[in-house]
Amino acid sequence: MDLNEFLREGVDPVEKENCAIPIKVQSPGWFILKHSSDYIFNYSLPRLLLQLSLIFILTHSLHVFLRRLSLPRIISKILAGVILGKTVFGNLSEEMQKRFFPEDDVLLYTLSRFGFIFYMFMVGVKMDLSMIWKIGRKAITIGLGASFAPMITACVMWPNIAPYFSLYKRTALSTVIRIKSVTAFPVIASLLVDLKIMNTEIGRLSLAAALVADLVGKVASIALNVYRIYEESSSKSLAWLSFFQSSVVITSVLVGTRPWFSRIIRRTPEGKPVKQEHLAFIYLAILFTAFLCTNIGLQDFYIPFLLGLAIPNGPPLGSTLAVKLDTFTSGLLAPLLISNFSLWIDLTDFYDIDFLKAICMITVGGVAIKIVFVLGPALLNNLPIRDAVTISIILSTQGIVQGAYYDMEYRSQNIDGETFSLVIIWTAILAAAAHLSVKYLYDYSKIYRGYVKRNILNTSRNSQLRLLVCSQRSDDAVAAMKLLEATSSIETPTHIYALNLVELVGQATPLIINHGLGQKNSSGDTLSRQIVHLWQNFEQQYCGSVSVQAFTSISLPRFMHFDVCSVAFDYLTSLIILPFHRKWNQHGKIIFENNLQRTINQEVLGAAPCSVGILVDRRKTRTELSVQQYRQSRYHVAVIFLGDDDDREALAYAMRMANSTEVQLTVVRLIPSEVSEEKWESVLDREIMRELKTLSRNQNNIIYREKITNDGGETALIVNSIADSFDLILVGRRHREDSRLLIGLSQWNDIPELGPIGDILASAEINRPASVLVVQQQEFK
Repeated sequence: MDLNEFLREGVDPVEKENCAIPIKVQSPGWFILKHSSDYIFNYSLPRLLLQLSLIFILTHSLHVFLRRLSLPRIISKILAGVILGKTVFGNLSEEMQKRFFPEDDVLLYTLSRFGFIFYMFMVGVKMDLSMIWKIGRKAITIGLGASFAPMITACVMWPNIAPYFSLYKRTALSTVIRIKSVTAFPVIASLLVDLKIMNTEIGRLSLAAALVADLVGKVASIALNVYRIYEESSSKSLAWLSFFQSSVVITSVLVGTRPWFSRIIRRTPEGKPVKQEHLAFIYLAILFTAFLCTNIGLQDFYIPFLLGLAIPNGPPLGSTLAVKLDTFTSGLLAPLLISNFSLWIDLTDFYDIDFLKAICMITVGGVAIKIVFVLGPALLNNLPIRDAVTISIILSTQGIVQGAYYDMEYRSQNIDGETFSLVIIWTAILAAAAHLSVKYLYDYSKIYRGYVKRNILNTSRNSQLRLLVCSQRSDDAVAAMKLLEATSSIETPTHIYALNLVELVGQATPLIINHGLGQKNSSGDTLSRQIVHLWQNFEQQYCGSVSVQAFTSISLPRFMHFDVCSVAFDYLTSLIILPFHRKWNQHGKIIFENNLQRTINQEVLGAAPCSVGILVDRRKTRTELSVQQYRQSRYHVAVIFLGDDDDREALAYAMRMANSTEVQLTVVRLIPSEVSEEKWESVLDREIMRELKTLSRNQNNIIYREKITNDGGETALIVNSIADSFDLILVGRRHREDSRLLIGLSQWNDIPELGPIGDILASAEINRPASVLVVQQQEFK
């Protein structure tokens, strides 16, 4: 193009030439750049990859050490930003710090902001709005106290404190006060998960109160935005237009998109994943609604958050989105936002000390006000003072949401650099203080201490027996029913609490559904409904001798044992029956192994408020020949008795079974060839043996045998020899470490939760194995 063409277009040739600035994205390579004056970090893609690597390596390395001090993960993220930012790296080598993390580099911030948009969408997906109608008066009053108290206090105090600050400081001060009053549901949920108390009573109450407070805060933010427009424009019509616009957007998203999501769910066959094209449209909707936010004056995550709220939680849509997005969003992109805005913290550049003191006083005062106004409603609802203080601290914590708000205000220049640095540090301090305080005040491992004796041995043989039966599959429930058929009779009725365990996916709030109260399983889980129907049919079949109350626990896998223990605690059960984590086929080969169930079993064994039994179901692996050895009218049960608490508990359960004439009970007592020193345990063993022998003289369905053994090898031979003669074998889990009967067996125990004898009986090498119930008596704290 020549000069005349430039002049005809009315463009200056020099200006036209200078507008063409190449964007350096992909580096040509190290070997090419080393012969030029250019640097590899001038290219955005290599620089972004290096930034991500440094941030994540440093974050995870710090967390490895800080988690030993019980500090939350947000501390590691903020410290990583401080070390890589102006405070540490910038003072060591300012040139290198600016080269690695230049101030005009928007790519890292854009990526982190993109992640935060999806993070808030997932927060909306995990929020269960139907929970608002289910939560009680306690959660509502506590949530309203946590939301309204800071806002009302700020409105009352602001006119009195504003005149003491210059005009350019008032904006920063009001911004800090507004953000400090926010109660963020995702921050509370993250704290409860880290402390492993989400499924406790305090955890559930805190989550419900946080949901109320967060929704009230969202409504208040809309009202505040309308008021700002009116104050700045002095136009009521413009303010009403803004209110109408916000109302239309919220209603359109919450109401208008719901039929679309419901249609996706209806088109998804039960047990099948949601189609990829439906997920693609949802991802597109997130991006488009975020684009709308930036053009109508709302925060970029606001409509995507509402879009998440409109999605029905749980399977199939909510759970599929959680599986697809949660790890990438919550584990990778959203935490990147924390480290990114921490890069701009400069702890060496504070000059207005008086103003910073005021920020500190307001921060401490705001936390104190929230604690007091949460503590009041909690005490009025008859909560113990320790629990009330714990909930107050939980609802006062801060985290990623507040940090993201500060970052937006800093980039909008509503707060200055030194104020931003201080409030981010205070966010970290409050998060750490809440984490440590709650962990000290509420130790979940002590929940069941001091509990009265709840085991079968201390329960009258003719009284009602309360059992908690857990299951994840229909096979687990059927196996337990076969065991319970031999347990119950009209003379000794059994009350069964059937707890179905369902993994929490696609929502943040765990649930325990009591089907006896007419509650429906909102998860829509078909398998769960089938298990409930199985128990209902079992109750009808054994009407008069068995009563069943069905529950469904929807929880994160790491917290399922809390639900098991809490139901057992609340309903005063004497025994928890757990399914074994392995299943066999008819040829004796393992066809299913559930490591999640094994973890649950191990946790329950250590925390249960009553006795525990692990049921190893081997019904399907017995050959037809072994079954034909028995009369069909008898269910053959054996107890292998070595002594100690667990064996006595197993024998007490078997003696209750012997009340039924359909049960043939055989007790095999193993006696060492050399009698050891007399101990109190031996006295207790003799007492229960005396009771057993008395029963055996009066009942023809009880057989007592004694076998002498010298060591663990002979014990294993005896156990193997009787394994094919019974339908069910009961054994104790724990025995004395110095027992001569078990010498050499402990070293070969592959499954510690079954104990040495249970481990032998669960071996796949046994040709005609019997089902096994491994019993652990209640541990007294």
